[in-house]
Amino acid sequence: MPEGPSIVILRDETARFAGRTIAQAEGNSKTVDFSALAGQPVVALRSWGKHFLIQLPTLALRIHLLMFGSYRINERKDAEPRLRLRFDDGDELNFYTCSVKPLPPDLDAQYDWRVDLMSDQWDPKLALKKLRAKPDMLVCDATLDQEIFSGAGNIFKNEVLFRIRVHPLSTVGALSAAKQRELVEQMRVYAFDFLRWKKAYVLKPHWLAHTKRICPRCEIPFLKAHLGKTHRRSFYCERCQKLYTSGAATTPITPARSGSKPRSRKTPPAS
Repeated sequence: MPEGPSIVILRDETARFAGRTIAQAEGNSKTVDFSALAGQPVVALRSWGKHFLIQLPTLALRIHLLMFGSYRINERKDAEPRLRLRFDDGDELNFYTCSVKPLPPDLDAQYDWRVDLMSDQWDPKLALKKLRAKPDMLVCDATLDQEIFSGAGNIFKNEVLFRIRVHPLSTVGALSAAKQRELVEQMRVYAFDFLRWKKAYVLKPHWLAHTKRICPRCEIPFLKAHLGKTHRRSFYCERCQKLYTSGAATTPITPARSGSKPRSRKTPPAS
């Protein structure tokens, strides 16, 4: 599922369509009145978290690429699009295997841009307040909570928790105030690292934990498990990622090691 930075790239790639008039709309979406789109100018192209938003005078279209969605600009896949927008100069936008939902046109009344990690309006104090309001939540779930960190996904979770040396089964309330602030700060920092690396086509080479087998700090195998209420894959080191708990029961897991035991082991640097 594309994460927030990937949707920002989509927004930037389609920015040239702002102000252009839709000549024809078609596709296999069951939620869109295609005839109502023809003749409408594109007011703005925006993003909020994992949502790509096409704002028109009378409505907006929310596009979520889900797990396997994709888009093409001025080219087509050998598949029927969920939504195709043709413009008055012959250019077109095609979206495949995604969710398309009409919304009222006033997006500012529907979206809180302060929780979008990629937004200029991002408010870390609000994120910290929302985080602290859920002390019993596991951090592996908190990092994926779109009401706190809109745009974050599983890559964010694994990479940020490894960066700040926090075990994914830690509870939010058990983290120190400083560690909570560090979590909020690094979620924002990683969002723009992700964006920069994605644009340069070097995102995966920069992964330290996500899908990896060996901890680069300790040189021991990562543990791999589906954790928390979100039940998403976690890759973590049992040595250098500290488990913070407040005595509450955590989700039972049966972790599997991501790699075989190496010949040498290191003591991790002090955090």
